[in-house]
Amino acid sequence: MSGDLKLGLNVGYWQRNADDATEVVQTAERLGYDSVWTAEAYGSDAFTPLAWYGARTSRIKLGTSVAQISARTPVTTAMTAMTLDHLTGGRLLLGIGASGPQVVEGWYGRPFPKPLARTREYVDIMRKVWRREEPVTNDGPHYPMPYPGGTELGKPLKLITHPLRPEIPIYLGAEGPKNVALAAEITDGWLPLFVFPEKLQTMYGEALAGAEPGFDIAAMVLVMITDDVQAALDGVKMMLTLYIGGMGAKSRNFHSDIVGRMGFADAAHKIQELYLAGRKDEAFHAIPDELADGISLVGPAGRIRERLELWRNSPVTNLLVMGPRDEPSLRTIRDLVLG
Repeated sequence: MSGDLKLGLNVGYWQRNADDATEVVQTAERLGYDSVWTAEAYGSDAFTPLAWYGARTSRIKLGTSVAQISARTPVTTAMTAMTLDHLTGGRLLLGIGASGPQVVEGWYGRPFPKPLARTREYVDIMRKVWRREEPVTNDGPHYPMPYPGGTELGKPLKLITHPLRPEIPIYLGAEGPKNVALAAEITDGWLPLFVFPEKLQTMYGEALAGAEPGFDIAAMVLVMITDDVQAALDGVKMMLTLYIGGMGAKSRNFHSDIVGRMGFADAAHKIQELYLAGRKDEAFHAIPDELADGISLVGPAGRIRERLELWRNSPVTNLLVMGPRDEPSLRTIRDLVLG
């Protein structure tokens, strides 16, 4: 049970010039938010907007939620992270994730199988790069270094630049129990996308048992401050319609799977069937209010204050709020969570 919660802001994807969140990030920093996080899928990357915001702030921590491992070799991510960490005075929180087969194989043209083994190898290589103890080699099957074959001229190298921090915090975006257990074993934090706080211990308690003290569970949560609770729940359900219905193949949708583990397996199956059949409005109406309410914080401030107790009594240590962009809302959330 965490009790006290840290507070971060997840600004998600950068879409276009009008989506520059600099003022929002500066407001969050001024209000005492601990961190700001960016995302990537198959549009904007996570690092460039983060560098942009980092150049315009001085204290707030800067997180990727998440950088996809198939988008870059481990050493490329390690170099990018080291550079950004240096330029921002040691503020980077490096969130990585395996994504899913549709994006990995369809967009990056890389094989998806064995995501846990690939992630373990990826993290190990990045830490070797940052520590600079010796030229980096790797005997693993996924990222062999030096590359076997080819010109046969490749040789082990050591990072030229000395990192500001040889141990940059690594977070893992994970949904399945085995992936969560991997996060607890080899990283500094877990970035869950959907959290039903009162069910979290039952769902993942065993997976999290190996976590070291200080392991950060930084949960993304959609927040809407409004007197119209049903309208807010409908907003959450619109997001869930896409993730459960369309963010993954019918045979392999990690978002649908996690909703099933929350106790909504029948609803998840129905939502996906309707969505893939083109009946998106029916899929939306098939999402239970209980599910939308359980993974979000919506309604008047008083209702959110009450529901925050569920999060304080869960293993969650860090709330990364999504949605609010105006200063009054950010201030209210700050007061509710930290006040």
